[in-house]
Amino acid sequence: MLLSIPDLLTHEQTRQCRAALEQAPWIDGRETAGHVAVRVKANRQLALDHPVAQQWGQAIVQALSTNPTFMSAALPQRILPPRFNRYEGGEEYGFHIDNAIFQAPNSTVRVRSDISTTVFFSDPDEYEGGELIIQDTYGEHRVKLPAGHAVVYPGTSLHRVTPVTRGVRYGSFFWTQSLVRDDGRRTLLLEQDVAIQRLIQAQADPEVVAQLTGVYHNLLRMWSEL
Repeated sequence: MLLSIPDLLTHEQTRQCRAALEQAPWIDGRETAGHVAVRVKANRQLALDHPVAQQWGQAIVQALSTNPTFMSAALPQRILPPRFNRYEGGEEYGFHIDNAIFQAPNSTVRVRSDISTTVFFSDPDEYEGGELIIQDTYGEHRVKLPAGHAVVYPGTSLHRVTPVTRGVRYGSFFWTQSLVRDDGRRTLLLEQDVAIQRLIQAQADPEVVAQLTGVYHNLLRMWSEL
């Protein structure tokens, strides 16, 4: 699934994070690229252990944990610490697929990248180019969201960031290991969860709601990996 999450961060959080990113030191993004991605990656990143990255990475994870759309869609088991990047002056990131497995910082825990997420910290009118292009079985999707908004998409997707030819594009990106590995199954569970919530709002027969809720949890029990 490809899902936009509006206002993941408040306006004030977005403003404060953007101000901190503007003052932060940046390193060559190729330092964290694999041997294939390094050929198509041209951007800058904030060191993962930098205080700004740690502070605002924690703020993003906290916002995710209280966002019902993300929790229902991602069914997160583990979330890697968010990273931050910056594009300007023609910088871009060519088509690639993210690594399947990451090691959590300062840990022996490995995390499977079932789900990719990008949080935008620049408004669309602040820069030209910089679209996140995601390819799936339904074609090509171009994403360029307002600051504070996020997009969630399968980690298996081929994707790129087009050259930023004017202004600066700030963003955060990270990966989630889901309780349910398969994207198709996660999509079905999300659709059922949304339908159940609509039935509750419509004050449907409680017995019907309970039956459908039971089906949801039994499917989650069948498909989840713990």
